[in-house]
Amino acid sequence: MKVFAGLYDMTLAWSGRPRSDWYLAGLGVAESVVFPVPVEALLVPMALARPNSWARQALIATLSTVLGGALGYALGAWAWEWAAQWLDAGRIAQVQQQFAHGGVWAVFLVVFVAAFSPIPYKVFTVTAGFLAVAFLPFLAASLAGRGARFYLVAGLVRLAGPAAEPWLRRHVEGLGWLAVALLALFGAVQLWG
Repeated sequence: MKVFAGLYDMTLAWSGRPRSDWYLAGLGVAESVVFPVPVEALLVPMALARPNSWARQALIATLSTVLGGALGYALGAWAWEWAAQWLDAGRIAQVQQQFAHGGVWAVFLVVFVAAFSPIPYKVFTVTAGFLAVAFLPFLAASLAGRGARFYLVAGLVRLAGPAAEPWLRRHVEGLGWLAVALLALFGAVQLWG
């Protein structure tokens, strides 16, 4: 059953539309808070469809995911108020102290790696708010990490040029199912790990 090939074709068609930048921004905000689809699912076809706009597309992806990260942070802070009654406040305080002891660089390093890693960024944004990590280093690291990730992806697509499109079309089904499997594995580890 081919699921991702049709989605890829639809996404490629969207990426050439005049409002595709808005779609990318909306996906970026949503992906950083709750939505499970990575921004690259739209960024890559957009960079293929409009290769001369790759840097602007990477900037839109960066800024929108950082905005979404700030919303995820706020959601985590709100969740703390709600969930604190059921959690081991002592253990949470220990983790908060570890971040405070490590200072700005500890927060920056953890969030930068999280923003660049394949682990869903929303996990880190909500957790950062929940743990009340320092907001400005969180924001700066998010900007640096997400920017590095999206400029790298869009830049590589731009460098590969039109030759990347047939390769992607050939492998999109396998890549899609691999992403689903990794997401399911990550969810299982979180649930039972």
